[in-house]
Amino acid sequence: MALQIVFFSIFFFVSFTIAQGVRTLNVRNYGAIADGRTDNKKAFLRAWNDACYQNGGSIVYIPKGVYMVGSVEFAGPCRGPIMFLISGDLKAPNGPYSNVEKWIGFQHVNNLIVKGGGTLDGQGPSAWPYNKCQKTSNCDPLPISIKFDFVTNSRIESIRSVNSKNVHLAIYGCNNVNVSKVDLLAPAESPNTDGIKISRSADIRITNSRIRTGDDCIAIISGSSNIDVSYVYCGPGHGISIGSLGKYKNEENVNGVTVRKCTLNGTDNGVRIKSWESPYAITASKFLFQDIFMENVRNPIIVDQTYCPHSPCNRETASHVQIQDVTFRNIWGTSSSQVAVSFECSKKFPCKNIVMTDVNLASVGGEGPLKSSCSYVKGRSFGRQNPPPCF
Repeated sequence: MALQIVFFSIFFFVSFTIAQGVRTLNVRNYGAIADGRTDNKKAFLRAWNDACYQNGGSIVYIPKGVYMVGSVEFAGPCRGPIMFLISGDLKAPNGPYSNVEKWIGFQHVNNLIVKGGGTLDGQGPSAWPYNKCQKTSNCDPLPISIKFDFVTNSRIESIRSVNSKNVHLAIYGCNNVNVSKVDLLAPAESPNTDGIKISRSADIRITNSRIRTGDDCIAIISGSSNIDVSYVYCGPGHGISIGSLGKYKNEENVNGVTVRKCTLNGTDNGVRIKSWESPYAITASKFLFQDIFMENVRNPIIVDQTYCPHSPCNRETASHVQIQDVTFRNIWGTSSSQVAVSFECSKKFPCKNIVMTDVNLASVGGEGPLKSSCSYVKGRSFGRQNPPPCF
């Protein structure tokens, strides 16, 4: 893996700094107008298509200025590596425009860099009042700000996203993608504004990023493997989550997730694994949460296999998600809830091989000593434990 990452970095350095034949395609030369009102979708697509169909490397350049752009998909496969360089500010259309999955999308692209400097403004306040998905699953989700589908061997860096209508950044069906230095911002009360959502992807690395939003800072869901999250600041938000899992019939296993050297501040949850009570069986395994600082966090460590944020809830079937081989190591800070460690596991598939080492949490709620709560969990604890473990 280390050799792969080194080769990957050298490849991009050579491609975009000293390689012959690299062209820069300025979207203004394709008719883009930086007035904050004109829809620049067609101009952006013309620049992308010229870059995509050219042999060798290309840079699609969005210079400083404010560009409104409607829902747009930049599709491959392409003939060479592409850097999509956003120095200007991009604005989504106002309102909750429907029947659109994403605002900006990249699909079927290999060797892509999306690099920031400017800001993606999702215009969320104009759409959040129309969000019905907080109250029912029978709803039309608002658009994701930026989504990567089937993108490989790529980098996303220095992106700033504010006020997304829905998820800020989604990764689906991707392989070997580095995400670094992203800044994702939406108010704590903004609905469903997850920071980064990962599904059916492998070898994804997220590092050196700041996420302040109204839902999960990071959500890792069905079919994800070998995910590494490090040096992420989260808060406000709902914490760093694996799940939710088990809601749908064709979900896939999740395994090999590491969350390390992160800070959570004022979040509704800390590190969390969540699954629905349903008959759909998958395995969630090989997770490591290590070197994590919590400050004034509610539910710092939580496994919830009765997850159901809105009715109707199925309480007749236990979760069929098997959670196993999970380690919590060197987690410290303060809890705003009296129950600081909670394992509400499945009565049909109890959590297995849960290991807690050196967990040291203090109360800021003034409700008395912190507690642990356990249901249907088999585990071991080592080192200092506050609150006292329940297994």
